[in-house]
Amino acid sequence: MKFTDGFWQTRPGVTPVYAQEAYDVCASNDTIAVTAPGKVIERRGDTLNRPTLTVTLSSPLPNVIGVRVEHWQGVREERGFALAAEEGHVEVSSGEGSASLRAGDLVATVRRGAPWSLTFSATGEDGAERVLTSSGHKSLGYMTVAGEGAFVHEQLSLGVGELVYGLGERFGPLVKNGQVVDIWNADGGTSSEQAYKNIPFYLTNRGYGVFVDHPGHVSYEVGSESVERVQFSVPGESLQYYIVYGPTPKQILERYTALTGRPASVPAWSYGLWLSTSFTTSYDEATVTSFIDGMAERDLPLSVFHFDCFWMREFNWCDFEWDPRTFPDPDGMLRRLHEKDLRVCVWINPYIGQRSPLFAEAAAAGYLVKRPNGDVWQWDLWQAGMGLVDFTNPDATRWYQDKLRALVAQGVDCFKTDFGERIPLEVDYFDGSSPERMHNLYTQLYNEAVFEVLREERGDGDAVLFARSATAGGQTMPVHWGGDNTSSYESMAETLRGGLSLAFSGFGFWSHDIGGFEGMPDPGVFKRWTAFGLLSSHSRLHGSDSVRVPWAFDEEAVEVTRIFTKLKLRLMPYLFAAGREAHLMGTPVMRPMQLEFPGDPAVDHLDRQYLLGPDILVAPVFSPAEVEFYLPEGTWTEFFSGRAVAGGRWLRETHGFDSLPLYVREGAVLPLGAREDRPDHDYRDGLTLAVYPGPDGTRDVTVVTPDGEVAEYAVTRSGDRLTATGPAGFAFTLHDVTTGRTAAADGGRAEL
Repeated sequence: MKFTDGFWQTRPGVTPVYAQEAYDVCASNDTIAVTAPGKVIERRGDTLNRPTLTVTLSSPLPNVIGVRVEHWQGVREERGFALAAEEGHVEVSSGEGSASLRAGDLVATVRRGAPWSLTFSATGEDGAERVLTSSGHKSLGYMTVAGEGAFVHEQLSLGVGELVYGLGERFGPLVKNGQVVDIWNADGGTSSEQAYKNIPFYLTNRGYGVFVDHPGHVSYEVGSESVERVQFSVPGESLQYYIVYGPTPKQILERYTALTGRPASVPAWSYGLWLSTSFTTSYDEATVTSFIDGMAERDLPLSVFHFDCFWMREFNWCDFEWDPRTFPDPDGMLRRLHEKDLRVCVWINPYIGQRSPLFAEAAAAGYLVKRPNGDVWQWDLWQAGMGLVDFTNPDATRWYQDKLRALVAQGVDCFKTDFGERIPLEVDYFDGSSPERMHNLYTQLYNEAVFEVLREERGDGDAVLFARSATAGGQTMPVHWGGDNTSSYESMAETLRGGLSLAFSGFGFWSHDIGGFEGMPDPGVFKRWTAFGLLSSHSRLHGSDSVRVPWAFDEEAVEVTRIFTKLKLRLMPYLFAAGREAHLMGTPVMRPMQLEFPGDPAVDHLDRQYLLGPDILVAPVFSPAEVEFYLPEGTWTEFFSGRAVAGGRWLRETHGFDSLPLYVREGAVLPLGAREDRPDHDYRDGLTLAVYPGPDGTRDVTVVTPDGEVAEYAVTRSGDRLTATGPAGFAFTLHDVTTGRTAAADGGRAEL
């Protein structure tokens, strides 16, 4: 939200109070509390009729420092994010001129007196301390806006060349400098400034991130209102934010996800190809069977079949009952699908249409969100007369969960949790939560309710969602997909930008509608998108009013789908290990270039390529044939041909639909699986260790099976000689990509 009119003036109706000095600084064992009046106190009379801000510094975790800014402290506590905390890592020091709070290598220093100065610095490996960012004169403010109420804002400095990333799944430019961003979930598609997954967290290329602990509306002016600063503001009487120190982008995400939650581990079967009924197409069991059998007949491995909205009867969403006109035998159908070795996903949302028999049941029990006058909140957008399940009511949550448990017992394996963004403000919640806070937080309660059912019924490690909306902490309940895009190269590119931005926001797993959701893609777009989609962490064929079976386009589309589906399945030992890293460390499977190459200025603005896991560079082709991309320093190897290419430069290539720029990093050892028909098998059986050109040394490779068994391998290069060791009980092959030589392991050892 903008409060100023240029550098000198405020906007009409805005009354600002800025922290002018640190008048009083009180240091304890683990906090620093500062009284920051709105005027420099020169005499006793200045303390009268004067608003002040109370600024409290603390630390929940090492290398994370919290700043709480309060105007009035008598307001009620509101629902917030669930954050981790520990004790015993804070050091506080206080001197005549300043006071400092240290948490690991991160230090916050407040200078006594005027002007207001709060500085965040970090100790580097060389022992030197450098300033990361700071809050200075006219940075910290309490703003009263006529007709809109009170807001608290902070402005943190931006250095020369400092770039900002993150703030959720945003489809515009990956670098957020110069943008105005509202953290406010909306169903706006991928071609607008709105976002389904708004995350009040950003990180910069200067070694730190900033998380605003406010589940409601957070407004960002990223070098836009004050071009030297990032401004963020929230409505109300207080603001809580955290500085998260890295210094590397991976370390920032590791510490941010330690604070807000790490991604859950997703089952191996979920990495395989998902096929959907699409949205408004006509289908019944015979149609579904024809799709599945058609995939099998064409040698297109399929892992999951998804039933979209019309598995339930029209106007009845959600009643969680199979439409008897099209699915008269759901129990038998689900059994038959499982006999084809498929998992089943069904679409749900948190809305109850008025014609659903569950509407009256939920309304009578008080399970739906109400208007202040006691009426059930309803509207006709999406479903006629729909109501909204009140997940702040524990009984309503259990009631909703019981409907899902019945489906799981019937044979449903996972749920697509659609919507969760269209959350009204003119309502009362069961637990008294603020509607402004609940607008974004609602999706967290909704997805938690569904994810909890799957974890209870299927166990940890086998629970997976396909969710559209999220807020901070939503990464703990994967997978998320990119929402409603269109069937064009432009939308394909904006979809990738959204996924990379979400990766910078702590989300480890991500997917998108291959071919685009709205419209019917031409065959070229579909084939290009298929390669991109099957080189994402999760892959789904889904559309709106047209199906996405490959033969609906042309025979080459079938071949392209076969090539990239089997490639992904061959990569499963590598991908599953990358997923494990996301779960343990918060590093996303699909990695922005800036995450892996933070010291290379050539990657600062790249948003048309990424790394899949730590070692495979993917540059999707957003045109019929030509693609331009950048290879960082080092020797890269083209995956399909084995050709070595020098990096540190831009390349322009022409590709047929059966290929794209796919390069392997110098010194990489890719664990490749023996099977191309399914994602979930014992990766140790028939494993190949593909060794790429690199310097002498040893590379450790960890292979984790879908059952959680861990196998450790070590590959050593010494000149032209390669040796590999691994568990003796499983056969593996050592493969030198440069020479094409292979050697089978004997007793857990192979040598070339």
